Amino acid sequence: MSALTADDDLPIVIAGAGLHGAALAYYLTQRGEKPLLVDRHSVAAAASGKGGGFLARDWGSGPTEQLHTTSFALHQELAESLGITSYRKIPVLSVTPGVRSKRTTDICPWLDGEIADSRWMDRDGGAQVAPHELCTKLVEAALSAGASLRIGAVEGIEKSGGDASMSVSAVVIDGERVACRAFACTMGPWAALAQDWFDIPVPMTGIKSTSIVFKDASREVEPFALFCGEDSRFGTHLEVYPRNSGEVYLCGIGGSEYVDADELRAGKYPPGQVHADPARVKAATDSFSTMSRRLGGTPDTVQACMRPCPPDALPYMGRVRGFTNAYMSAGHNCWGILWAPVSGKAMSELILDGEASCVDLRPFDPARFAKKKSGGRGRKRGEESVGEQW
Repeated sequence: MSALTADDDLPIVIAGAGLHGAALAYYLTQRGEKPLLVDRHSVAAAASGKGGGFLARDWGSGPTEQLHTTSFALHQELAESLGITSYRKIPVLSVTPGVRSKRTTDICPWLDGEIADSRWMDRDGGAQVAPHELCTKLVEAALSAGASLRIGAVEGIEKSGGDASMSVSAVVIDGERVACRAFACTMGPWAALAQDWFDIPVPMTGIKSTSIVFKDASREVEPFALFCGEDSRFGTHLEVYPRNSGEVYLCGIGGSEYVDADELRAGKYPPGQVHADPARVKAATDSFSTMSRRLGGTPDTVQACMRPCPPDALPYMGRVRGFTNAYMSAGHNCWGILWAPVSGKAMSELILDGEASCVDLRPFDPARFAKKKSGGRGRKRGEESVGEQW
């Protein structure tokens, strides 16, 4: 059963106003709660505002299969209820860059450059959303239902009770003690800070990656997501996501920087201070311009984000062991945008009901590294690990 009481006026404090904090705040307000959402920079300041937004229904495996299928459906529900204009279904192509040997414009009209080969990868199980729009609309809906938003740094927690029934009695925000009913850490890669708060290992790698955005202002870009093979000329393996706004988002640019948990805790690359690598911007621009003469050229936006990756590529989702009212939802790696709705809904159920009913959270125990360690990187269909898009 939940440790929370219905007549307690203290707020549930959520640290981190990215997609996972926003989704948790939204689903809590759907149950009548009025949580306090806290972020040191702004809403959607990191990967939740700068990610690609590709959604894949059937690309999960093992414990993440449930996250893919359930959250894919929730994205469509949220698009309808919140008026998410950037959401749409999108087919997926696998593309091999190189000397042109196959006519591709019959499938994808704007893929009119040097393509060695292309084939269908997923005709009906893909979709997309602009994550910044989704995140801001989730927060707006939560605020309109009674939630609060505060810009400030969560510096720590105050604890009460004994070892067997520890609880978080307050959160320290910019030096101020804020009493709380429960505390949830949804801080993406910066959830590494919770290691000191909760006294459990929280291994985390932040992967700093550059992305660029082109814009075809003249017309809507036909919806085909591209997963491109290695382009040895430029060192890229592009992922290309055209949006119904006319924007074309590119990641998979290569040259990512891996930032370990100690560096994250020490303050390297805080939210809002993650910037693009000019060399990778040029590489991606040159590679894409050979593939699409119509859309290539000079990018309108260059940016970077930091996505969070635990060693086993599984997220931290659940109640923190040893605490009655402390929770984590972080480390969702390259599928963080897809999994945000189901994570928010499942965590709201866990907090209010004592267990999640929409998915099984047991594989994602936040304290699992207190007993074991594992590793591995890379992403392809049917395999969960770190990839080039969060």
